[in-house]
Amino acid sequence: MSWVKKTLSSTIGRKLLVSLTGIFLIIFLVVHLIGNLQLFKDDGGYAFNAYAKFMTTNTLIVLASYVLYLTIIAHVVISAALTLFNRKARGGENYMVTKSSSNSPWTSRNMGVLGTIVLIFIVIHLSNFWYHMKFGETPMVKYEKTMSGDIAIAQNFAVESFSKDLLKQDMVYKDLYKMVAEAFKQEWLVILYILAMAGLAFHLAHGFQSAFQTLGINHKKYTPFIEKLGLAFSVIVPALFASMPIIFYFKG
Repeated sequence: MSWVKKTLSSTIGRKLLVSLTGIFLIIFLVVHLIGNLQLFKDDGGYAFNAYAKFMTTNTLIVLASYVLYLTIIAHVVISAALTLFNRKARGGENYMVTKSSSNSPWTSRNMGVLGTIVLIFIVIHLSNFWYHMKFGETPMVKYEKTMSGDIAIAQNFAVESFSKDLLKQDMVYKDLYKMVAEAFKQEWLVILYILAMAGLAFHLAHGFQSAFQTLGINHKKYTPFIEKLGLAFSVIVPALFASMPIIFYFKG
């Protein structure tokens, strides 16, 4: 396992791992966004609750979620180690910092700060939704198809009546949609989400193109496209995530 030690102890190896974990997390953002967009369907939360149930009960998805958690931890830890190494290499000289500031974009110089903002958001996000859904008291809901073929709520279950047997029934779900709707009535949480998505946008603005560059995908023919794609991604994806709490807040 000496190659693992060499990879983790070298600057190039750390940058490579940060890039690979970053690209994996970018892919996850797309998948997560597609699932969360189900919140906008006018079906009483059926599509979103069905998506949430699939993501938390499918064995392969559950295993993939553990890979995701490890990837987040690895991305944070290795990025922090790389930042500390670079600071030590500079020796903390003001001249070097000033020179770096004049030759690099703001996002590049503040990736650590932006990443910390996103990390804090992830912890709060998981505690508000994932933890309560897995281990807390989550309301239940049962849906039915109407005569017109639409999906409608047939019954709401009190938290006290929750049981695993209920979840085995067709069209019965933990009502995560209701949890989201209630959570986004809180102004402080909406503001937090907006700020976090702004931090994510700036983080992606540099990280997207930088990840491909580190992997050696840096060519005059392809790099301009990657830069434009990265810029579009860093704006559109966080904006769509931020739109969710905003819309639910004003829906009341």
